[in-house]
Amino acid sequence: MTFKRLAEYFHKLENTTLRNQMTEILAELFKEAPQNEIGKIVYLLQGRVAPLYEAVEFGLADKMIIRAIADGLKVDSQKVTRVFKESGDLGKTAEKLKANVKTKHNLNVLQVFGTLHKTALAGGEGSQDVKIKLLGSLIRDLDSLSVRYLVRIPVAKLRLGFSDMTILDALSWMKAGSKKLRPQFEKAYNVRPDLGLIAETVKRHKENNFNIEPRVGIPILMARAERMGSGEEIIDKIGRCAVEPKYDGFRLQGHKMGNKVELFSRNLENVTHMYPDIVQGIKKQVKTKEAIIEGEAVAYNPQTGEYLPFQETVQRKRKYNIEAKAKEIPLKLFAFELLYQTGKNLIMSEYVERRKQLEKIVARGEVILIAQEEVIDTPKRLEAIFLDTVSRGLEGVMAKKLDGIYRAGSRDFNWIKYKRSYAGKLDDTVDAVVMGYDFGQGKRTAFGIGDFLIGVFDEKLEKYVSIAKIGTGLTDEEWKEIKIRSEKLKAPEKPKNYEVDKIMGCDVWITPKIVVEIRADEITRSPVHTAGRIMGPTKTGSAIEVKEAGLALRFPRLERFRDDKNPTDATTLGELKKMLHRQMKK
Repeated sequence: MTFKRLAEYFHKLENTTLRNQMTEILAELFKEAPQNEIGKIVYLLQGRVAPLYEAVEFGLADKMIIRAIADGLKVDSQKVTRVFKESGDLGKTAEKLKANVKTKHNLNVLQVFGTLHKTALAGGEGSQDVKIKLLGSLIRDLDSLSVRYLVRIPVAKLRLGFSDMTILDALSWMKAGSKKLRPQFEKAYNVRPDLGLIAETVKRHKENNFNIEPRVGIPILMARAERMGSGEEIIDKIGRCAVEPKYDGFRLQGHKMGNKVELFSRNLENVTHMYPDIVQGIKKQVKTKEAIIEGEAVAYNPQTGEYLPFQETVQRKRKYNIEAKAKEIPLKLFAFELLYQTGKNLIMSEYVERRKQLEKIVARGEVILIAQEEVIDTPKRLEAIFLDTVSRGLEGVMAKKLDGIYRAGSRDFNWIKYKRSYAGKLDDTVDAVVMGYDFGQGKRTAFGIGDFLIGVFDEKLEKYVSIAKIGTGLTDEEWKEIKIRSEKLKAPEKPKNYEVDKIMGCDVWITPKIVVEIRADEITRSPVHTAGRIMGPTKTGSAIEVKEAGLALRFPRLERFRDDKNPTDATTLGELKKMLHRQMKK
């Protein structure tokens, strides 16, 4: 397939906001794509040249893209800058400047992908010039529409407006003419989160059934828990269960291959280099050739032995001065899951079997500890354990179904979290995505931000829907921090996967990357927020009005940034509705 043809599909996708239409366009593309190209096409649709868990990044800022455009088209970089200031879009800038330049070559997808891959891998002294030359050569050799999408890829600004799940829907549509195969494909994706591989596998197999096993060195999407608000609810739901403390740290997945260990975060980032103490602990204490274990890393004070709050634990997530910080704030990993052991996939094994095998392979030591566990069958005992963990400064407890499998990438009642209550009616925090912000007034003029809009993910719409605008309760440092983080994520217009009322519009929209933990007094109803809002025509049918007000947070305040979470790990609309239901029962 020529890259020009792929660009035509990009163009179609960019010009629709309808999810079903996007699915059909992608399905049409996947049908046309050759088997040896479909995987690479899927990576390009994600704005990448490798799966998310591989640290292959372009390392190109807007200024370097401007230099590449100037180099490829033999124009002055100041001219490129002027056009960019007018359009606010590097893709349209390159397209406009390329419009009157003849193209000699008609490159195919594999040629473009190969050059982009070389660009991303270029490193060392002089690598910036190499990247600019490589990208410039593609700009020179491609047509104007292709150039629009090409230059957006290295700066992660394709903005086509669909999620990984839409790609799985499209693969199902390609195969079966409907979305009925999506659950099967999603199950495979959760075990091996590589959309390129999944697409190649679907394209290659004539049958609709295929099995993808875990592989050491490739992260498995981590299981998630449902929420409940009392021991009685939990026992009524799952009966006799195992109860573990819910540690206030960050989740890590450790992959051991002989004497090699790799660590992955919840959002698939390879963080091996950040936590040398955990790496050494796994090497010394995990007594098996191959293993995939999971646990919660928590910092502690080496003088007192006390565990430290999340705000101090998170200081260990850094790129520099790692060894010094590891001595200052050492970590312990509370292991609670074994997903794979030397050729045996344990994901489908019952919890009791996984726990038994985990206890067998983890030797006593100072760094890797087996999470405490008690099997109970009464609400009274569960409540007693819960109160004890809270009194020790932990978040609460996790209850696990004894015969439950490990539900990779999914949230169900095999795991249930029960967290401590706070003042106000809302007994838990909400992990929300920052959608945009408004300019500040008064004192906040110096920060350039006065409030910010947050939302949750509506799984049915596959869009982020708003739940609050937050303008108070942050320290000066937190206002500065959120502005700095937002600066790199500015979008020229409201992203297509945002559903926001005009009244809640922002001065600056940002792409959904920042996850924040929010505390609020209660969930309430608001006609101006779109989470769960139902719209419909008036009685006369002449206009659209609010039939049921949306859900919103009352007195929301920032608890902390959740750098360990992807936007897809944030609270969903379905979860928010369950939290409202529990609130109403109080």
